[in-house]
Amino acid sequence: MPNITERQVIDALRNVIEPDLQKDLISLNMVKDIKIDGANNVAFTVILTTPACPLKDMIRTACVNAIKHLIKGAGEVTVNMTANVTTINAAADQGPMSRVRNTIAVASGKGGVGKSTVAVNLAVALAKTGAKVGLIDADIYGPSIPMMFGLKEEKPAVLGKTLIPLEKYGVKLMSIGFLVDQKTAVVWRGPMISGALRQFMSDVQWNELDYLLFDLPPGTGDIQLTLVQTLPLTGAVMVTTPQDVALADVVKGIAMFENVKVPILGVVENMSYYQLPDGSKEYIFGEGGGSRMAAEFKVPFLGEMPISTDVRKGGDEGVPIVIRNPESEQAKLFMATAEKLAQQIAIRNAGVGKGLEIEI
Repeated sequence: MPNITERQVIDALRNVIEPDLQKDLISLNMVKDIKIDGANNVAFTVILTTPACPLKDMIRTACVNAIKHLIKGAGEVTVNMTANVTTINAAADQGPMSRVRNTIAVASGKGGVGKSTVAVNLAVALAKTGAKVGLIDADIYGPSIPMMFGLKEEKPAVLGKTLIPLEKYGVKLMSIGFLVDQKTAVVWRGPMISGALRQFMSDVQWNELDYLLFDLPPGTGDIQLTLVQTLPLTGAVMVTTPQDVALADVVKGIAMFENVKVPILGVVENMSYYQLPDGSKEYIFGEGGGSRMAAEFKVPFLGEMPISTDVRKGGDEGVPIVIRNPESEQAKLFMATAEKLAQQIAIRNAGVGKGLEIEI
């Protein structure tokens, strides 16, 4: 039996299309380290656009099928996966956050929609995929990250003139709640609030991160403006609940980000329904508002999250649901939503900037 060649493998993989980027793996330079042994067993590595890629199994299967069906005599096919997280930040080699590849604002038009719960679980879910993740609690007046990570009594270490972020569940963290007494109200004017946020970006050793999420306060005030003026944000995620009053405020948030040229990566609808014991769903606050709004503004709908006692307990006890009960429906929905978010970031970053390779 004649030995197959690397050229045959490359030609076969030209038939495998990356579903999001709509180009073949070879044209996208997503294949490396092709090895063929004497028994015509083939092994190679596919470089995905994110370790949270929701299509990795589909791509792996397509690669195996292409080799098996298009190369006569091919033996076993081994497809290894890594990820190459890119950035759209043209100034990625400059500034205090030069090694942070993607910055994502998690925002809402109004309070009480569970934005921090969504931000925390998305951050931990991304970390569980193997990504390097950070989370800044930008809600200076009402910081909730210390409680939601079970770190209310912890303080960041100081190294020279910089702070070392706390880390838990694979996520690097910074919050004003780590720096002031939990029972002390932060009574600051706008410039002081903006200054604190800038310090969280400039005076904290974030080092290398694939994704840095900002848990913003509700509305369109000083913090939001400071953030968009300080950083070239990768994009924003809008969190809403189904009822009209929340949706109306989210519209204002979308308009603000669009005005400052920050792309909307997607909409997450929280408290979408309550799962009854018989498996049916009770739509307490209305049904489908988030998906309709996403369609109206032509932005991705990332997912809907049900009302859940376990999610609430996880926030109160400092153990996010994706850690507390990873096999629950709620945890799986957060994981799927995180993958969709990473997918949207990868699509926007396609072909731009440099990447950091991660073994997955």
